[in-house]
Amino acid sequence: MNKEQDVFSADQLKLDAGKEADRIGAFIREGVFKQLRRKGVVVGLSGGIDSSAVAALSVHALGADRVIGIFMPESDSSDESLRLGQLLAKKLGIRTFKEDISGILQGADCYRRRDEAIRAVVPAYHAGYKSKLVLSSLESTEFRISYVVVEDPSGKQTKVRLTADAFLALVAATNFKQRTRKMMEYYYADRFLYAVAGTPNRLEYDQGFFVKNGDGSADIKPIAHLYKSQVYEMARFLGVPDEILGRLPTTDTYSLAQSQEEFYFSLPYDKMDLCLYAKDRQIPAGAVAGAIGLTETQVERVYRDIDAKRSVARYLHMEPLLIEAIGKSSPCS
Repeated sequence: MNKEQDVFSADQLKLDAGKEADRIGAFIREGVFKQLRRKGVVVGLSGGIDSSAVAALSVHALGADRVIGIFMPESDSSDESLRLGQLLAKKLGIRTFKEDISGILQGADCYRRRDEAIRAVVPAYHAGYKSKLVLSSLESTEFRISYVVVEDPSGKQTKVRLTADAFLALVAATNFKQRTRKMMEYYYADRFLYAVAGTPNRLEYDQGFFVKNGDGSADIKPIAHLYKSQVYEMARFLGVPDEILGRLPTTDTYSLAQSQEEFYFSLPYDKMDLCLYAKDRQIPAGAVAGAIGLTETQVERVYRDIDAKRSVARYLHMEPLLIEAIGKSSPCS
């Protein structure tokens, strides 16, 4: 065991936030002004830690007058998302626009398609119900199993395992939301000759926790190299309000409150960060387990889940396939 393995702990991811903020700031300025040749950035504000950190870093890099925040609520959104996004925008002093995307989603039959997918396994499901998608935890099982949780009008919740077809239909329907939001961000980017700033952190970017041509699309991604726990450090350094720092990470996609952990990741983000860090450095599961309060078997399960998600992420990161290279790299005819 090498020295890093012998002393493995949560401190591995400690960040010099001031130094890193300046480095990211220089990257944003270089990217936006010189490479992209844009006047500023657009950030979709969800009231969550990642979009808040990206907005604060953009202000740190470019100034408040070159940052636009977009609020994009819809029928299933939490009121907290809008309130906290507005709180951040006021703190940063940036210009904002609000676009309720419910009508667009209704026109695309997003909600109808979602409801039909759920009714395939819960026939009683109707407009008075609420729902969310959850996965089983790797702390207790070897494989991830998908379930839908439905809440009837009386408040009673039921958890039902999804068929493969119902799962795909449910995810395909709800992906309209991320793609619609990104369409709106690019409207404002085109309108003001700005660039769209993406908000995925390293955990999300690496593990494919985004929608292709949705929240995975952007011109610049300032925090894709930062682990989620480091994003919190950065946000705290930049003065992001405590209410946002204390909010549990959520997808804000379904009508029932849904954490990122139960929807996609195996573990809480701080433990998941450390597992990802350790796996990339080939640190044995046994050296990681004690530091994060899991068994060696559980960490090994997480390692396998990381590989499985990276397989999915390869498709999400791929550019369109071409018969031959086009442009400067094309051979001369």
